Amino acid sequence: MAITDWPENERPREKLLDSGAHALSDAELLALFLRVGIRGQTAVDLARSLLHRFGSLTRLCNASAQDFAAVPGMGLAKYAQLQAVMELARRALSEQMSERSLFDSPSTVRDWLQLHLGHLAHETFCILLLDARNRLIRAVDLFRGTLTQTSVYPREVVKLALGVNAAAVILAHNHPSGAAEPSNADEMLTRTLRDALGLVDIRVLDHFIVPAHGRPLSFAERGLL
Repeated sequence: MAITDWPENERPREKLLDSGAHALSDAELLALFLRVGIRGQTAVDLARSLLHRFGSLTRLCNASAQDFAAVPGMGLAKYAQLQAVMELARRALSEQMSERSLFDSPSTVRDWLQLHLGHLAHETFCILLLDARNRLIRAVDLFRGTLTQTSVYPREVVKLALGVNAAAVILAHNHPSGAAEPSNADEMLTRTLRDALGLVDIRVLDHFIVPAHGRPLSFAERGLL
């Protein structure tokens, strides 16, 4: 049965317009993105099949172009559209962080970091530079590769923060392996950067570890700052 033959209150588009996007399941939201199904499958059926194939919505959104395009009914054009949607979400969250104190929106920071770092296959160290009201000035990826205490140079971090007149920073890096627990190297690097930035009166508000899947871990919440 085609979606157009469903009761009106069960159709994804009508449900969204009537109750809001939050009322839709992952499959229903994805079906609206897909717009059409394939022979023998409605857009909702195809969406469910995609979610089952990749294991989760996050893994689907972070799939490689090759893996995504290998699915019947998908292709590089649809992959490009999905990546555009993901980038729009990152930029919208970035705007929110620029407009309000990050103390007021910790969930926004976590969401942005998950979108920015959670899908990467390599380890990346990122720094969020904040003004005196804890609003985002810039986000900069400083290092790519295995993280050690000597991988990120405190002098470069201090220079970058002073260059934009930052009053505080939030540090973050991802763990592509999926584990969110901080290593000894993570803790040593955090202390080194905290002490170096403290000498020029710049605060380290937090250090997040972003796993491949799951909730980013906060050093501040763990009492590691």
